[in-house]
Amino acid sequence: MPTDSRLPRVLHVLLHLDQIDEPATSDQIGEMLATNPSLIRRMMAGLRQAGFVSSTKGHGGGWFLAKPLNEISLFEVYEALGAPQLFAVGLSADAPACLLEQAANAATRSALAAAKTAFKAELAQTMVADLVAPHSGKIKQYQSNRKKNSTEKR
Repeated sequence: MPTDSRLPRVLHVLLHLDQIDEPATSDQIGEMLATNPSLIRRMMAGLRQAGFVSSTKGHGGGWFLAKPLNEISLFEVYEALGAPQLFAVGLSADAPACLLEQAANAATRSALAAAKTAFKAELAQTMVADLVAPHSGKIKQYQSNRKKNSTEKR
């Protein structure tokens, strides 16, 4: 079963949108994530509905943050993406009348529910802005080096 990487990819986009002053086009975001701009528009639609991002059309248009990242939890982003399936593990339907299969399914269902509850609780504790904190020193150094290099090229 293929994995669904939309959550970390969207978080990546939100973090970049917070760092730039102008809207980012679907083409620019698609290039950053090595994917098609139409997929970006679909992926961002749920974020727009949730009020996290907005977009403008025309020259100079694109996606921009509509809400500060310190007001958006990872859980809210997960929900805006449609709460993607967490696990490839599922229930058996080979012999639904069999009491042993029912017992196996009940144990699996219970474990999956507990894992999903823990996952959601962990996401709810973290705001998107919190993701940058452990890396802020490296980010500032990178940005400083980028500015320095662009000034030297002139």
